[in-house]
Amino acid sequence: MALKKVTKEDSINPIPVIGIESVPESVSEYSADELSRIAESAYYKAEARGYEPGHEIQDWLEAEAEMAQQ
Repeated sequence: MALKKVTKEDSINPIPVIGIESVPESVSEYSADELSRIAESAYYKAEARGYEPGHEIQDWLEAEAEMAQQ
């Protein structure tokens, strides 16, 4: 996993942002298809509660747990 420091220019100050540039397939425990299904499930969880912010990680973890049970 490569981390990359990116500076996003704000109108007043530059804001340093640390992010994940990419995750090699060999590092992920899920295939691309499984990740797609987890993301879709997390999306529908967010949709069901009206996209209320602050629950993104919870949605993902619940979707991931459901995938593990299958």
